[in-house]
Amino acid sequence: MNKYAALLVALLGTFLPACAQQEYGLKFSSLINDNLSLENAIRIGLENNSDFLTAQQEIIIAEQKVNEAKFRYLPQFALQGTATWYDIDYPMVLPDSVANRVLPGRALAQKEDRFFGVGITATQYLYSGGRIRGTLKMARANLKQTQSRYEIIKNAVVLDIKKSFYQLLYAQHYDALTQEVLNKARQWYARPQTDIWTKIQIRARLAQLQAKRSEASLQLEDARRRMLISLNKELNASFSIRGEFAPVHTDWDLPHLNLWATEFRPELKSAIYALEADNIAIDLALSKRYPDIILNGSYEKLGVDDLEDTNKQVSLAIQLPIPYNFSEQITQKKAQQRKSALRRAAIEDKIRSQVTSGFSNMQFWQKEVLLRQESYQELQSLLAQAEKNASKQGIAPLDALLAYEQAAADYLHALRLNLSAKAELEWAIGQDL
Repeated sequence: MNKYAALLVALLGTFLPACAQQEYGLKFSSLINDNLSLENAIRIGLENNSDFLTAQQEIIIAEQKVNEAKFRYLPQFALQGTATWYDIDYPMVLPDSVANRVLPGRALAQKEDRFFGVGITATQYLYSGGRIRGTLKMARANLKQTQSRYEIIKNAVVLDIKKSFYQLLYAQHYDALTQEVLNKARQWYARPQTDIWTKIQIRARLAQLQAKRSEASLQLEDARRRMLISLNKELNASFSIRGEFAPVHTDWDLPHLNLWATEFRPELKSAIYALEADNIAIDLALSKRYPDIILNGSYEKLGVDDLEDTNKQVSLAIQLPIPYNFSEQITQKKAQQRKSALRRAAIEDKIRSQVTSGFSNMQFWQKEVLLRQESYQELQSLLAQAEKNASKQGIAPLDALLAYEQAAADYLHALRLNLSAKAELEWAIGQDL
């Protein structure tokens, strides 16, 4: 029984991850270009956007700089080996690249012309006035700023894709609407039996419907092209989209949205991290007033024919930098700090303005779209009744079709703006509603 249970667990462990991977692929795989959902379109757009991909690499670089700054807390080791052949009349010191070793002259070296040595050196900063700690803090602040820039680019790309997606949905529905209305008109007036003046009016109205149909086809082509540009795909790529084209609304009030924006907008976070970096820069500049205390030790084996001699040393050094531009650097960093504080305040005002504008726009279109939807649905019902029972003679049916087409187009237009207003409000607060 235990054997069968173990077999069942193993099968489930293999099957469930496979199912999860398949579902993930169906929803998000960039290889699928048929019936793209909004989520899949966003993923493809992000995967193909060079600015977004560049921001990802910048995060990796910033993370490695943090790791590099951490290593400064550890001792720095150097392992060196030298083999030197020389012909000198007076003692000399080898350059730093070959370990700063002293070569004796002919009088001391007994006319030997070779010298060998191997050794290991360790250097540890015991005190640096906070410069190592400040460097690590600066690297972490830079990482936070880089992550915020990544979110800024991501939000901009997502907003662009959403608006292109809704524009294409609108163009598809409007194209279908104009085709439907034109087909009805041509069917009703295939052979109009009336006087010449009425025929002229009928032909003029049919020409209006045909013009609307042509413009709708052009809008659809432009919307497809814009969608391809947002997805960063070839302009001749084949794709299709699917999505619910229906009114949306939000019940959140303006104070809540402003509060969310201060918490989630990456622009504000970036300004805060910039101010933090300026504070760290001031501390780093002030730390130059303090000395470095350095512990150094080395162990070497030296010799002419063999490594028979041994050198050992442990040194404690104190270095006090004396910069000429110390006061100028402090003044410069403090001015940069005030500049960042002013920039942060300006960004806060700008974000509140964007949230207020987006909220007002959303409030208008979520109400207006319902009014236009009600009118459209009522006209749709009346048109269905007239198509079954009423006569199709004279100008009145064509005028009714034109009025119906205009009401339906107004509703579709309001629906697109309603969806776009929600996308812009989500961008303004920094997260999806």
